[in-house]
Amino acid sequence: MQRDGAPLPGVSYVMPVLNEVTEVRAAVASLLAQEYDGPVEIILALGPSIDGTNELVAEMSASDPRIVAIDNPIGSTPAGLNVAIRASRYPVVVRVDAHSVLPRDYTRIAVETLAATGADNVGGIMRAEGRTAFERAVAHAYGSRVGLGGTPHHVGGTAGPAETAYLGVFRRERLFEVGLFDEDIKRGQDWELNRRLRMTGGTVWFTPELVVTYRPRPSLRRLIRQFVATGLWRGELARRFPTGNGIRYFIPPIMVVAVGAGLIAGVVGLIGALAHAGAAWALLGLAIPATYLVFVVIGSLVVARASSLRTRLWLMVVLPCIHVGWGTGFIVAFLTRTSELTTHTGR
Repeated sequence: MQRDGAPLPGVSYVMPVLNEVTEVRAAVASLLAQEYDGPVEIILALGPSIDGTNELVAEMSASDPRIVAIDNPIGSTPAGLNVAIRASRYPVVVRVDAHSVLPRDYTRIAVETLAATGADNVGGIMRAEGRTAFERAVAHAYGSRVGLGGTPHHVGGTAGPAETAYLGVFRRERLFEVGLFDEDIKRGQDWELNRRLRMTGGTVWFTPELVVTYRPRPSLRRLIRQFVATGLWRGELARRFPTGNGIRYFIPPIMVVAVGAGLIAGVVGLIGALAHAGAAWALLGLAIPATYLVFVVIGSLVVARASSLRTRLWLMVVLPCIHVGWGTGFIVAFLTRTSELTTHTGR
């Protein structure tokens, strides 16, 4: 890190890329526009894309020597991060997502924070921004407590030690000391790596000064796929590390079980009511999904109150998709073995 008058440390940006032809140019442009005077390199780990991403990256690499493209034949996020980190040269490693756009002062603030706190990893806020009504609804879900639970890297908070960090700006030597990212974990690999950093005496630091623009998935199908995969791997991590998980990780699966049980009890009760018995069971059972439905409607109207009607209506669809997808994935993985699944969908 920089000391009075000393040169700024070099920075290596590492980005796994797979089928991101619509987003990767903006992500890389935000890195090239950083207001940072130290030496930098941008290492893109290219998976087996089929949408023209690799050809686009080849053009960008040919136009700027700071952009380096390397192969990531496995295609997964942790594998791409690891090959990029191994190829990096500089003492500060900045993880970047192809869906993220860094503000111009991001690197400067992060390096200053690393030096001031002595932390091993520094992260900030993931500020989701949508361009369509659907994407804006997803952004509202990301940035609210009714969506993803209100963790600091989604809704903000005070600076200080944290359990994990969004993306992350790391001391390179510490990444190698703890063994880099676990390539067997396709989602949640950042949480697991930060767990190892903390367990070996390091500090993960959250600062609200770092704000990253994140582009949500553009379709309901891709959003559901994303959150089912996220839930699967969160359930796997909860099973592997039972003492390291906060209660918030268990809320979506509890909700899925409760709503599912309520619906079953309600249907059974209604059938019984037709036979002049069981009406109480029907009312009691259906009260649970009805309560959740009210929560979704009120939450959507409050969170997106300043948005268009179309965005608010989309949010009423997005919230259950996130909650149910995440919760169902968690239950499946917690009861089975996610490590045997082959899901390589990125963040």
